[in-house]
Amino acid sequence: MKITSTSCICPVLVCLCFVQRCYGAAHHGSIKVTRNQTKHIEGETEVHHRPKRGWVWNQFFVLEEHMGPDPQYVGKLHSNSDKGDGSVKYILTGEGAGTIFIIDDTTGDIHSTKSLDREQKTHYVLHAQAIDRRTNKPLEPESEFIIKVQDINDNAPKFTDGPYIVTVPEMSEMGTSVLQVTATDADDPTYGNSARVVYSILQGQPYFSVDPKTGVIRTALHNMDREAREHYSVVIQAKDMAGQVGGLSGSTTVNITLTDVNDNPPRFPQKHYQLYVPESAQVGSAVGKIKANDADTGSNADMKYTIINGDGSGVFSISTDKETREGIISLKKPLNYEKKKSYTLNIEGANTHLDFRFSHLGPFKDVTMLKIIVGDVDEPPLFTMPSYVMEVYENEKIGTAVGTVTAQDPDTANSLVRYFIDHNTEEDRYFTIDANTGTIKTAKIFDREETPWYNITVAASEIDNPELVSRVQVGVRILDINDNPPELAREYDVVVCENAKPGQVIQTITATDKDNSANGARFHFSLDEGLSLNPNFTLRDNEDNTASILTRRRRYSRTTQDMYYLPVLISDGGVPPLSSSSTLTIRVCACEKDGRVRTCHAEAFLSSAGLSTGALIAILLCVVILLAIVVLFITLRRSKKEPLIISEEDVRENVVTYDDEGGGEEDTEAFDITALRNPSAAEELKYRRDVRPEVKPVLRHHASSSLDSIDVQEFIKQRLAEADLDPSVPPYDSLQTYAYEGYRSEAGSISSLDSATTHSDQDYNYLGDWGPEFKKLAELYGEIESERTT
Repeated sequence: MKITSTSCICPVLVCLCFVQRCYGAAHHGSIKVTRNQTKHIEGETEVHHRPKRGWVWNQFFVLEEHMGPDPQYVGKLHSNSDKGDGSVKYILTGEGAGTIFIIDDTTGDIHSTKSLDREQKTHYVLHAQAIDRRTNKPLEPESEFIIKVQDINDNAPKFTDGPYIVTVPEMSEMGTSVLQVTATDADDPTYGNSARVVYSILQGQPYFSVDPKTGVIRTALHNMDREAREHYSVVIQAKDMAGQVGGLSGSTTVNITLTDVNDNPPRFPQKHYQLYVPESAQVGSAVGKIKANDADTGSNADMKYTIINGDGSGVFSISTDKETREGIISLKKPLNYEKKKSYTLNIEGANTHLDFRFSHLGPFKDVTMLKIIVGDVDEPPLFTMPSYVMEVYENEKIGTAVGTVTAQDPDTANSLVRYFIDHNTEEDRYFTIDANTGTIKTAKIFDREETPWYNITVAASEIDNPELVSRVQVGVRILDINDNPPELAREYDVVVCENAKPGQVIQTITATDKDNSANGARFHFSLDEGLSLNPNFTLRDNEDNTASILTRRRRYSRTTQDMYYLPVLISDGGVPPLSSSSTLTIRVCACEKDGRVRTCHAEAFLSSAGLSTGALIAILLCVVILLAIVVLFITLRRSKKEPLIISEEDVRENVVTYDDEGGGEEDTEAFDITALRNPSAAEELKYRRDVRPEVKPVLRHHASSSLDSIDVQEFIKQRLAEADLDPSVPPYDSLQTYAYEGYRSEAGSISSLDSATTHSDQDYNYLGDWGPEFKKLAELYGEIESERTT
């Protein structure tokens, strides 16, 4: 099989190519395929070769932008199996097959039916196959080939980034690079000169030039001055086909701005200036302006002004306004026309940012002379001092002289001066001034403790021109005299513990005095000497403006006295000395062992046992409820008269048990055991309460008369006999138990119940050292000892 393709470049050669394909295909555009062969070369062994394919691929070319009426011929497919009898059928598949490219299935000719654009698609990949028309079996394997779109010059160069804006410093060297521009051409750069671009300058000569190959724009002149011309518009052209006639072109604009450099020194428009300043100008105020011109801009025109010499350098100063680049002349000292009428200043203006490349252009500074004329004006009176401070004692009578202010007319006329006080504030009304002499006097009686300082404003004006007024501040200090007695610094809450020891400090007191330190810094403390010696407390002056309160005796009792009053006399060290008396209230409190106050109330006795007020109320309520229940039970029992045994026929044995243990020696409510202790104290016999008696006992009166002569044992026997002979007893056994303790001991009772009425000389102070468990016991015995001592 063979493939025949065209290699024509231009449409003029189509006919020649067609003749070449028809008559020279076997020599120019085809590859013949042969079967497997074995060749014997003399002197060599037999060589086996890999079978070659009968289907051969190749490339086809088609011109873009074909505008002819007929389809454009692309090439021809041919198989070795094709004998020309039409039995071979050619099939074309792949990109554009059937739409863009068509094939004659009998001859294998391929045509393009549409105009192609290489810039949209550069090539197409297709597949070709030859099959038997009758059996549809492939005669050759499927093969892939490419159809390339051949480029023509149909795209002009374009500047994708234009227009351009660029800057270059002024005074740059010739040939300084400004910018590189680049144009792109969509045509095929590998085929011909369609995409070969050259650059040229259409506008901007002779100031700038462009490299035809690289597109680099450079300066073409020396020392381009921004002050002469700042903006340039340069037009650059790009042309393909290497700039030949018939090539396509595109252009762009480059806007070039020259940036400033410091190549111009500052210059004053004049060499001499004159300025008028009135002598009334305020110190610190601006009195004039001066400016040096600089053709540069930005930081290159920044300037600094200085006074380099002149007789007014100490009176005037100059500063630079960064916004306007002007020199601001200010007044440093007051002007006085009568002393000096003019001043001369030499002012220099210099650039602050220098470029040493242009130092040859001259010094970047300039000097001018300024003459200042002082103008004469009518000035207000001038006080001899900028402010005054005067003093006067408190409590002085009205009209007392405080001090004198003085003012004079600074002008040559030396007019008379009149004084007065500006009554702008309330303080100004507390003083008066003599209009002629300037003497200030008091208009009220002052109290230093109320207001120690006053500020007033005194004004002075010329009699000939009252509108010219000057003012001065006068401060009046009120001096102190000893007119306030000392007093306690605060209300003291003094507490003394019940277990306090003699000589113990219970409080330190201090005093204060409204007068200043000269009349009250040293305080003396003492007890009132008009009273008798206090047996409970004393006072000690610490000689450091404090005093200590000390105890005189060992123990204090809240129950005996819970509050003490101690008069204290305090005097100061002023002239004359003043004193006052204050009374300290001292409370008696219960304290811990370390001195901490536990409580100062009387109910603390109950609280010390560990019961709070709420617990006490709860206990009282429980006691009331129990008493109510007991009373109710007794009332119900007395109202119930039924006997324990209802029927006399009930002869069952009944044991009545009285299981009552009693409450000991202190219990007098459970039952009366006096009869067992002392039979002689027994009352007359009583009836039994467990049965209803029908007949009075016959032996009761006799027994009552003989109680005095029997002891307990005889008493029990007598009771037993009464029980046996009593006709009212039930007809069953009744067990009655009598606890007999025996005779009373001759040593007497060892109980502590009656020991409260005895007295003991023993010292119970050691109980306080036994710990918190014996705290209450120590307090009780401490109170008893204190009461006995009292």
